Amino acid sequence: MNSFQRIYRLHRILASHRLPVSHKYLEEQLECSRATVTRSIDTLRDFFNAPLVYDRDRNGYHYDTRGNDVFELPGVWFDANELYALLTAQQLLDQIEPGLLGTQLKPIKDRLEKILAAQHFGTAQITAKRIRILSMMGRQAELKHFQSAASAVLQRKQLNIAYHSRSHDQQSERTVSPQRLTHYRDNWYLDAWCHKRNALRSFSIERIITSTLLDTIAREIPEAELDEHFATGYGIFAGKATHTAILRFTPDRARWVADEQWHPQQQGKPLPDGSYELHIPYANETELIMDILKHGAAVEVIAPERLRKTILLNLQQAQEHYLTRNKHENRT
Repeated sequence: MNSFQRIYRLHRILASHRLPVSHKYLEEQLECSRATVTRSIDTLRDFFNAPLVYDRDRNGYHYDTRGNDVFELPGVWFDANELYALLTAQQLLDQIEPGLLGTQLKPIKDRLEKILAAQHFGTAQITAKRIRILSMMGRQAELKHFQSAASAVLQRKQLNIAYHSRSHDQQSERTVSPQRLTHYRDNWYLDAWCHKRNALRSFSIERIITSTLLDTIAREIPEAELDEHFATGYGIFAGKATHTAILRFTPDRARWVADEQWHPQQQGKPLPDGSYELHIPYANETELIMDILKHGAAVEVIAPERLRKTILLNLQQAQEHYLTRNKHENRT
């Protein structure tokens, strides 16, 4: 951590605490020595005129903002996560279909460009060349009905849609009460209450063929119910988790997987031989199967048995494809 980052972190710690913070706590949070923390405190006071005082009775430091506005560092300061969010938002806005929400989004894009310029990142064009955010799983499609979906979500109105399902290769018409817009693996989804199925469903925006915003007020689903349905399953496939996959990764692959988050409620542990065991709750196994298969021989499904057999069948079918092709090539 350089001095710039340390000053920023120190400011954030002080600004987020209502009570005085001890010197020892600052050393632990900033991961530096007592002398370095002291220098950082002096820098905040001397160079940034921070109202930073020491409370002897409580043995800690805090901002004395009595009678004044909350102290902020001059200019605009961001940490790595915040900068990533800004750059992602900027590129996300640029990737939306030209003309789609153009008027509404222009003030936001202009503001982002000013913030990035203030941080000495240059113009949006320069930033786009220097910072790459790769969209590996995005599907190239025109989001013609993004605006009507977004309007229905924000205005709390029902939406009539004609929808083509990839999984069943069928088209249907239905009325939905939109609840959320979700951006997942570089694709947009509409989480909604489907009045035809009388249940919560997730619709890929790109698969909406027609959409009509209705005057009828949307049915409101409690936040907790939405989270239970859409957040406890695995990936984009919603539903309350009913199974737990137990995966065991080889020691070589464990170095990567141990730091990955597959699911918010996952549990993982290193094993004595250097391998790594990951427990993942899921309801629908479709997306989980795809993510397991991409690790090939570096992962083994320990349980449940049904998932293990499905993975084995997929691997056997893949092997048969290769063997059949090799036989054909050898004959020719």
